[in-house]
Order: sequence, then structure tokens, then C-alpha cells
Amino acid sequence: MGLHERRQREKESIRANILDAAFSLAKTEGWASLSIRKIADAIEYSAPVVYDYFENKEAILYEISINGFHCLHIELLKAQKKHDTPEEQITAIVDAYWKFAFKNKEYYQLMFGLGMQCSGKGLMKEEFSSFQDMIYDCTYEIIKKKGSNPDNACHSSHALFSAVHGLISIMMMRNDDIPSTMNKTTLDETVAAFVKSL
Repeated sequence: MGLHERRQREKESIRANILDAAFSLAKTEGWASLSIRKIADAIEYSAPVVYDYFENKEAILYEISINGFHCLHIELLKAQKKHDTPEEQITAIVDAYWKFAFKNKEYYQLMFGLGMQCSGKGLMKEEFSSFQDMIYDCTYEIIKKKGSNPDNACHSSHALFSAVHGLISIMMMRNDDIPSTMNKTTLDETVAAFVKSL
């Protein structure tokens, strides 16, 4: 391995260590208490080294949130592929979204700015719309199959997204780490009623 390749690997390793350390700190102390100094101490480098890789803390948060959206997208696709009909798919997608949120609370809080400022200089993440797009596609197919007006798919799918995200957000802001059976039942009944109403 040449000198250039070795240096490139070292840079990639340090960058990955910074992101890993930031995420680990967030899990133990919360996103609000995260700082460049704490990250630097965790990886045993000086703060200027961290700044060599990331402009500021927000840039680190943005990178981590992108990874979160990527992980969520993979889970949603897995759930969708297990079913053939749009009715089954929409239920599975919402269920996967719900499970991801509570299994990956730190990611979810960062991805949607719960209890903190949104990261990344207000940049819209392409991955942000993954869940909404999948919900829309299923909604459109169900409406089309029922012979209803497909123009309503956008409004309807947005309403479902709002209901699901709203329920998760309320629970997280109350620090309900484990979703109760009642709340999961509420979610399931909401999705069933949504599909029936299309």
C-alpha cells in the first residue's frame, strides 16, 4: 500500500471515529449535550483535528442523520417486499417505521429534530421523504383499485404520515422509551381506518 492510500485510510478512519464517538455520546448523554470538545476527548484527539473533518457540530449531526435515514429506508423496503398488495404493504411499512423509531430513538430524534434544532444548516435531506413516498405509492394504488379519485392520494398519505409521526413524537417527548400496547393498538387502528376510508 502506498503512502497516499495509507493516509487516505487514516483520514477515513478518523472521520468514522468522530461520527461513532458523537453517536455514542448522544446515546449516553443526549444530543443537546454533544460538543466538539467531548467528541475530541472521546477519540483522544484535539478539537482542531475534529474541525479538519467537519465544519462544526451541525455538520456532524447532519452526517449522522443521513445515516439514520438510510437505515430507515432499508427497513421500510424490507417490510414492503414481504407483501404483495398495497393494503398489506402500507400496514407493514408503517409498522416498520414505528419499530425503527423506538429501536433507534437517538437516530429518530436527530432525524426529525425532536427536542433540538434541526441539523445541517436547514438543508432538506433527500432521504427525508422516503417514508412519505412509500405511503403515497401504496395510498395511490389502493385508491386506484377502489375506483376513487387518485388526486386525493397526496393529501391522504400526508395525513397518515402526520398521524404516525405525531404519535411517535408525543411518546418520545414524554420519554416513553417502550411503546405501550395501547399506543401500538392506536397506531394499528389508525392505519386500518385509513385504508378503509380510501
